[in-house]
Amino acid sequence: MTTRKSILAASLAVVFALGVGATVYGWSGQTNTIRFGGAVALPGVVLPAGEYRFTMLASSTGDLVRVTRASDNRAYYLGFTTSVLRPQSLGDRTIVLGESHAGTAPPIAVWFPVEGGNGHAFIY
Repeated sequence: MTTRKSILAASLAVVFALGVGATVYGWSGQTNTIRFGGAVALPGVVLPAGEYRFTMLASSTGDLVRVTRASDNRAYYLGFTTSVLRPQSLGDRTIVLGESHAGTAPPIAVWFPVEGGNGHAFIY
C-alpha cells in the first residue's frame, strides 16, 4: 500500500513538473472507456471488474496514460508508456492482455485508442 502511494505521489510530481511543457506542446487527449468483466492489472495496481476511462496525455518527454474509474473518476493509474504500432491483424480491439498465472489478474500489455494510430505499451 505504501509503495502504491509512493508511486502515485512520484507520478503526480512528474505530471506537475511537466505542466509547463504541456502548455508548450499540448495534450493529445485520446480517451476511451473500456469495460472489463474480470480483474485486470496495470503496473503496480489491479483493476477490479468494471468500466474504466483510459486517457493519453502526451508531453515532450513521452506518453503518459491515466486510467480512472468511469463512474466516479477515481484515479487508478498514471504512468509513462512506450508507443507501439497497431498491427493490421488486431482489427478493432483496443486492449491486448499479457499472460498471467492461474488465479491472478492478466496484465494489460497495450492499449490501442479507438481513434486508431499507435498504441501505448505499459512498462512493467
